[in-house]
Amino acid sequence: MNSPTSDTGVRTARANDVPAVAHVQAAVWRDTYGPLVDADVAAAFTPAAFEPAWRESLRNPPSPRHRLLVATEGAAVVGFVAIGPADNTDPATGEIYTLGVRPEHRRAGNGSRLLNAAVDTLRAGDFGALTMWLLADDDQTRAFLSAAGLRPDGAWRDRVVAADGRTAREIRLTASLTDSDAVSDAASDSEGRTPHGTDAP
Repeated sequence: MNSPTSDTGVRTARANDVPAVAHVQAAVWRDTYGPLVDADVAAAFTPAAFEPAWRESLRNPPSPRHRLLVATEGAAVVGFVAIGPADNTDPATGEIYTLGVRPEHRRAGNGSRLLNAAVDTLRAGDFGALTMWLLADDDQTRAFLSAAGLRPDGAWRDRVVAADGRTAREIRLTASLTDSDAVSDAASDSEGRTPHGTDAP
């Protein structure tokens, strides 16, 4: 288990962070989706596969309300969270599209820092509610998010995770952002496993 250090934080991603973010996503996808797909599919979860989408999304974000934040330990990027408007008709609802922490950097507070920064950024953008998708059987991440105040709203979807059409069931969690205590620090930082939602902001 890693121990928190004083040289940690969360900041807005820069263009030169793209390779590091792609490395984090590749590690998270192998950890999360690797057991669900064939070995040759998991082998395709490489930084090179994810880097172009991140580079383009930072160069041309879908809207001014889209953000990519990164968690750092020293100079190293160890996690990220992509946020923006939810894919629904309510402009006041924000979404965490994807949140990931490198497996070897979990349980050190990085997931909590990313979640708190995402909530603060969404509130500053006048979002009044938060939504987030995750794998239905990812009990560890669900426990982390539930401790922070997110709750399932009954919605679900089947996400395609492989070129052969293989799917994985996801559920949606939601929380209010209008109450300053609606989303709080998780009591135990067992975070960062699930790359739900879209692959890039």
